[in-house]
Amino acid sequence: MEAGVAEPSGRPLLPGPAWDALSSEIVHCTKCHLAATRSHAVVFRGSVTPRVVFVGEAPGAAEDREGLPFVGRSGKLLDAAVERIGLRPSEYGVLNLNKCRPPRNRFDELAARTCRPYLDRQFALLRPSCVVTLGARAFHALTPSRDPVLEVAGQVQPGTRPPIFPLIHPAAAMRSRRLAERWKHDVDALGRWLGRAPAQPV
Repeated sequence: MEAGVAEPSGRPLLPGPAWDALSSEIVHCTKCHLAATRSHAVVFRGSVTPRVVFVGEAPGAAEDREGLPFVGRSGKLLDAAVERIGLRPSEYGVLNLNKCRPPRNRFDELAARTCRPYLDRQFALLRPSCVVTLGARAFHALTPSRDPVLEVAGQVQPGTRPPIFPLIHPAAAMRSRRLAERWKHDVDALGRWLGRAPAQPV
């Protein structure tokens, strides 16, 4: 794997040409109809040597405008959760299944299938120790489980490699007090699972 300077284990320490080439390929992709309506393809934000990768569904308006994942209201809630469980910036990254915003924010299955090789290649280069899915679409895309996400959120999934830890989508947590409480409960569970105590309220 061509991924820049590496420590003795072979894990990349700096972004390298393979990651840069993949990111450029995503930015310039025209493989599906979303290329005609996007402002920016949305690749990734965070550390390229992450312990944890958070995976969402698709960019929204703020993400399409800025070209970065989870920078709108949902992103602020996610960032607060990351701070709550004590992950350092060097320990995590954030990306989406779909690399371009679907019109009216309606999840696009065709686009997700078209983007899937990009996601797999990103994982192969990032090599996270665990993956945290955000919402049902991301969870079902990355596991064979068809369980409702509300039944499995907050619990590491057995037999997944790397381990997959599902959460509800942060946007769902903003819809009701009940889901906000569920989000906090499951974020705390993630923190405990990662071996870190929550430092402050989300």
